[in-house]
Amino acid sequence: MGERVTIKVSPEKAEEIKLFYLAYEVPNDGEYVYFHANYYGTLITIYASKKTYRSVTFIGDNALMEAKRFDQEAEISKAKESTESKEWVNLESQIGSDEVGVGDLCLPMIVVATFVRSYDMKTLKAFGVNDSKKLSDKEILEIGDALGKKFFISKLTLSNEKYNEMIDKGENLNSLKAKMHNRALLNLFRRFPDTKYIFVDQFCAEDKYFAYLTDKYESQITNITFKTKGESYYPSVALASVLARYSFLKEKEKLEKKYEMEFPFGAGVKADEFIIKFRDKYGEEELEKIVKKNFANYKKLEK
Repeated sequence: MGERVTIKVSPEKAEEIKLFYLAYEVPNDGEYVYFHANYYGTLITIYASKKTYRSVTFIGDNALMEAKRFDQEAEISKAKESTESKEWVNLESQIGSDEVGVGDLCLPMIVVATFVRSYDMKTLKAFGVNDSKKLSDKEILEIGDALGKKFFISKLTLSNEKYNEMIDKGENLNSLKAKMHNRALLNLFRRFPDTKYIFVDQFCAEDKYFAYLTDKYESQITNITFKTKGESYYPSVALASVLARYSFLKEKEKLEKKYEMEFPFGAGVKADEFIIKFRDKYGEEELEKIVKKNFANYKKLEK
């Protein structure tokens, strides 16, 4: 899966491509995905669009050959250039983890750990994971499902209702993150116990991290390398970053479908406005289920 090719086609040509690969269709619940197929190892994705053209992406060792069936001018996509981008410094088989949702008043915390083999690097780069922080939410929704099926992952989701319960028991933000990272890493390490390299996107000092792991009945993963902005250095962390964001966006979609309201990111003015509207619509008891109650936004809310 070393090539990535994107072509622009008319709606009519998109239907032709869909019919050609229809027998190889695979499920994909990405918000922007119109059609998804796996043709002998090459992933073909047609994206939904309100414009007069459709975007079709081919990913795989034979991506260019497949794309040329429909566009003779097709070319292999070049990686995005960035003066800030770094080459990964470790390409060995590894486990890495990252989290999302820490600073979001109305959305859950999610930690994802991934297992990446040394020969997976071409695949990750074909999906654009090497520029994980530059991927838009739209792009992450497009590729997240395929990545989640391709790689071994461990995902932990902490709802805000459960978050509040744990905070009331004496936990803090970093202790919760440390325990979630440890559990996610442990889940994968038990499956791949020969893994020598384990990385965590650093969020606190190393000694503090291990001090937070207070459960004597929970095994600890100790041979960890901690690094801030770990996704720039380690492919497993980069992949974990993408899949954590994908899972986060899907959780947001679920909440919006359930409550028929658009949930805000972060904890700014939009979050302040949102919780007032939410309380007016659903009441205080329901509001307490969907917010992190120790955030200033909620504490200053007029009772």
